[in-house]
Amino acid sequence: MKQAVQIVDLVNLVAFTGLGAIAVTQWRRRRDRAAAWAAASFVSIAFVVLLGRLVPEEPDTLLEHALLRLDVVVLLLFPYLLYRFTTAFHPASPRLSRILDTVTSLLVVWTVALPSFPPEGEPRSAFFQAYVIAFVLHWALLSVLVAVRLWRAGRGQPGVARRRMEMLSFAAAAITISIVIVAFAPDAGDGAALVSGVVAGLSALGFFLGLAPPPVVRILWRQREQERLQHAVASLMTFTTSREEIAERVLEPMAALVGARSVTLRDESGDIVGSHQVSARVAQKSDDEEFELDVPGGTLIVCSSRYAPFFGGEELRLLRTLAGLTGLALDRSRLSAQEREARVALERADALKSDFVALAAHELRSPVATAAGIAQTLTRHRGRIDEAKRIELEEAMASQMQRLALLVDQLLDLTRLDAEVVPIEPQRFHVRERVEGLVASAAGEAYAGIEVRIDPELETDADPNAFDRIVSNLVTNALRYGTPPIVVAARQVDRHFRLTVEDQGLGVPPEFVANLFERFTRSSESSERVAGTGLGLAIARSYAQAHHGDLIYEAAEPSGARFQLVLPAPTSSS
Repeated sequence: MKQAVQIVDLVNLVAFTGLGAIAVTQWRRRRDRAAAWAAASFVSIAFVVLLGRLVPEEPDTLLEHALLRLDVVVLLLFPYLLYRFTTAFHPASPRLSRILDTVTSLLVVWTVALPSFPPEGEPRSAFFQAYVIAFVLHWALLSVLVAVRLWRAGRGQPGVARRRMEMLSFAAAAITISIVIVAFAPDAGDGAALVSGVVAGLSALGFFLGLAPPPVVRILWRQREQERLQHAVASLMTFTTSREEIAERVLEPMAALVGARSVTLRDESGDIVGSHQVSARVAQKSDDEEFELDVPGGTLIVCSSRYAPFFGGEELRLLRTLAGLTGLALDRSRLSAQEREARVALERADALKSDFVALAAHELRSPVATAAGIAQTLTRHRGRIDEAKRIELEEAMASQMQRLALLVDQLLDLTRLDAEVVPIEPQRFHVRERVEGLVASAAGEAYAGIEVRIDPELETDADPNAFDRIVSNLVTNALRYGTPPIVVAARQVDRHFRLTVEDQGLGVPPEFVANLFERFTRSSESSERVAGTGLGLAIARSYAQAHHGDLIYEAAEPSGARFQLVLPAPTSSS
């Protein structure tokens, strides 16, 4: 029996000394409060075990008595230091902290003030017996606090963190049982010593599994989260074109891996790509804290327990790895979206080119063919055509050439606007006077059907040439596709100059509004009624945007179309 006790004592010596070394190593690596208190706790218990081997059971010299008291004082401080380790994550109430600090300090003083420590087998005085009871109660109270705090905090934590905290709770309880056995059964012989040593060894094992579990044990404890992690990684390897789908695949496994209350993925501009949050019942706790992980093309914001960095360090490293893979998947999705947009743009450009070729061929062929036919008629039948017929043919040819010149001008306008080589030189002018001249020129005989509602004193700053082209185009459009009365109004409001041209026609079909300002596009109804190129509104809007303004369409009430030119308000005149 005695030999078994010696073997157990030797095993405990190695175990607790190793715990102290592990705790110091972790503190040197982490350098935070929790690691510092853990190092102080396990260095103290290692010190107690080592010093206990050096001090004889019945000290004789003053140094030996001093070392014995030092050993007991450090042993007394171990549960207090372990308690302070738990408060590094979640502080206790100030009142409880003051009580425990005071009781611990009084017990340290009591230990130093004891006349002597009675050897094994000798009777204990009432004073010493009271000290032993206070010592054990102090140990039990602090150990229960440690065990309860760690066990309760472990709820909701992922597998590894929860098991580590449970192991520390078990170890704190086990070492307290060992102390109780030694304190209240000092004369029970080798049997009690063996039981106490075995229980202390089990506590050392629990502390070891809680402080630094081996990789194999971590894998066993992490099995459930590991399966979800592997599934998330595999899902990232499959192709997806949506950032939101990527977030949906990985955020929930990320939260489970580290026991996070919420995980949010933001892109480079700070916009939320996706988020995952646990149920509202446990969504926010007082010991939660946020930390950010940089991922390619964004940021991962994790709201997790304060216990996660200490008890889930390896899980946090796995989270960083998964976050990196998520960033790569987001990059892949972004590149895929850019490629898709480029393909759509190319297809659109190809369609526009085809439309342009077809439209240009049609629009150019008609005036050219008409002009050529008239020219041939005038040439071949010059002597047989009377004066009235000749004048009619010449006017028809001039009309077709004017139509051809207009088409060429529109194409040149678009080319210059696309190349941003059209000079925009704003000038101050009276709006009503200029608009009335444009309406008279564009409307001709239809001028009576147009009403100009503009304050004669209203002024604006705009490039005259561009302004003329925009307004002329809008008035011409209203005359071609709308129905009188046509109203041209202008005012300055909301720090913008706004000019509207409104008619009482059928308006633009709702399904065509989205393409209204696209080049070479015309609704089927307008194509059947009036010839045109589908370039006028595109040119007008480009001129408006060149002024840092815009051209907007909205349906008029009760029917008709309303086009609104919006330009920045003119600056105050000096």
